[in-house]
Amino acid sequence: MPSEIVTNSQKEVLSQSELDQLAINTIRCLSMDAVQKANSGHPGLPMGAAAMAYVLWTKFLKYNPRNPRWPNRDRFVLSAGHGCMLLYSLLHLTGYNISLDDIKQFRQWGSKTPGHPEYSLDDGIETTTGPLGQGFGNGVGMAIAEKYLAAHFNRPDHTLVDYKVYALVSDGDLMEGVSSEAASLAGHLGLDNLIYLYDSNLVSLEGPTEWAYTEDAGKRFEAYGWFVQSVPDGNNLEAVEKALQAAEGEKGRPSLIIVRTHIGYGSPHKQDSYQAHGSPLGEEEVKLTKQNLGWPVEPAFYIPPQALAHFRKAIERGAQLEEEWESRLQAYQRTYPRLAAEWDRYVRGEIPEGWQSKIPTFKPSDGSLATRQASGQVLNAIASSLPTLVGGSADLNPSTDTYLKGFGDFQKGSYGGRNLHFGVREHAMGSIVNGLALSGLIAYGATFFNFSDYMRPTIRLAALEGAHSIFVYTHDSVFLGEDGPTHQPIEHLPSLRAIPNLCLIRPGDANETAVAWRVAIEHKGGPVALVLTRQKLPVIDRSRYASAEGLARGAYVLADAPGKGRGVLLIATGSEVSLAIEAFEQLRNEGLAARVVSMPSWDLFEKQPQKYKDEVFPAHFTARLAIEAASPLGWERYVGPQGAVIGLNRFGASAPYQVIAEKLGFTKTHVVEKAHELLGQ
Repeated sequence: MPSEIVTNSQKEVLSQSELDQLAINTIRCLSMDAVQKANSGHPGLPMGAAAMAYVLWTKFLKYNPRNPRWPNRDRFVLSAGHGCMLLYSLLHLTGYNISLDDIKQFRQWGSKTPGHPEYSLDDGIETTTGPLGQGFGNGVGMAIAEKYLAAHFNRPDHTLVDYKVYALVSDGDLMEGVSSEAASLAGHLGLDNLIYLYDSNLVSLEGPTEWAYTEDAGKRFEAYGWFVQSVPDGNNLEAVEKALQAAEGEKGRPSLIIVRTHIGYGSPHKQDSYQAHGSPLGEEEVKLTKQNLGWPVEPAFYIPPQALAHFRKAIERGAQLEEEWESRLQAYQRTYPRLAAEWDRYVRGEIPEGWQSKIPTFKPSDGSLATRQASGQVLNAIASSLPTLVGGSADLNPSTDTYLKGFGDFQKGSYGGRNLHFGVREHAMGSIVNGLALSGLIAYGATFFNFSDYMRPTIRLAALEGAHSIFVYTHDSVFLGEDGPTHQPIEHLPSLRAIPNLCLIRPGDANETAVAWRVAIEHKGGPVALVLTRQKLPVIDRSRYASAEGLARGAYVLADAPGKGRGVLLIATGSEVSLAIEAFEQLRNEGLAARVVSMPSWDLFEKQPQKYKDEVFPAHFTARLAIEAASPLGWERYVGPQGAVIGLNRFGASAPYQVIAEKLGFTKTHVVEKAHELLGQ
């Protein structure tokens, strides 16, 4: 392959084409050196995609390296997160808070440059990516957020919100099902603020993509309703630029630009080979590649001053862009002071004062109520006070009770609606909700608890990056009844509890559900999963039992009865709390010491001081019985060596839920019998 001699250390003035090539090869060689020093990583994508990324970052992307949180910045998502040295190189070169020392610490303990991008707005990283397809869905969520914010805040004479969402996606991204789900919805919604560059290098980790991926992706995206363009040569800067210009000018459709690139571009022996995908090139191949690109072999991490100066123009350009926008903001503040104050709250991540006063309370006289129904009432009561609350379900609004009445539907041409219709696309729903949350909206997505399996990667990523996503899961147990075991969750509670930084709450009645929503809205630093019943539950009489406010601490003493003997402690979550109360009353009538602990959230409880934990679970209560219609895995930490669990180590059944409860042992009689057994009676 012909070499590209583009550097000349004696030359003070470079032509524009020479400067362009110098800058592009700076990205390539900086990325290559970092991967080689780490002795692990993915050099191929940064080397192949450097040219199109250069065009995007120097001619189109709207950003300010000195203020990465500028609200009206364009968003850039590297969905192909394995190629993260491309992003780190661009961030360093354009003046973000990523130093050359950070680049040299690629993939090392505690560095700012881990093996896949991790969300850090201060460093210019918009979302955590790596699991392929997730960034694709996040970008769709970010584009929906921009459309909603523009519809809510912009006025005909004042445009406050007008940013775009760009992403770089790979062959692997487009193979993943989550991207297909998200692309379909994006096309339906006509998200013309969404522009994706598809790095089509025809190579995956194990070999050529033709082994498993031969479809016409362009036609597929056209069928989704996208504007599709092709650039046959990814190193043709003019062609890339023209395609981006056309995409920016397109109205009513998201854009996919298919760019034919060469993985490991410049490597004499590994270009266009899977060997450049996920392994360092090797010291000798790095040397040969640099020589082939006309690059100094030494020193490593060399950045030509001309290239750095060229990239750093982004600082002045970004400051000017933000200054111009600030002038628009000031005019907006003068003309629309109320909306401007609302905008300021949104930017600061603050919730309007007094919204909690809208949360309803429930009385036993209201009659039995499923927690999904109580949730729906709470949502609709607080929606008017929370203008950034948006969400929807995966085609299940009538069942999940998550529709905001009177707030319209978010659809093409009607982007001010707050109800999102995700369709039967649970996985995309999760990644889109994460994108909405990372955009500062209070976002929720709902489906049946059993189908959280379809969302697990997005739940995990939300927890990893600390996104304030709210996942609403109804039909939470075998007690959904006749739909049978295919729809009845068993292992899901312990499975989700195992995810670090996920706050899972399973409220036991309508008032606990109301408190759970308050906790979910105010929660900081991670996602919340609300797990709700299909079947109706009694509203617990709080004049006889403890206030539902205890939910905010994860577990609380709901009822206490002094009596004879060492006593039994009943622990329950969700619908089983009512069952525990029934058993408690019988044990109290028998004169036995007993306690009921409602434990809706292990996560919240584990954050409490040890003193409080000891008060809820005092040492003298050694006979402890946990009651939960799910796999008992994990309860041993709370029931102790002398305790027991009434749970499920089998799948459910198709029958009315009352029959299921009787057959599977979730009855007052069985709980009381088990309590006596623990007490040795």
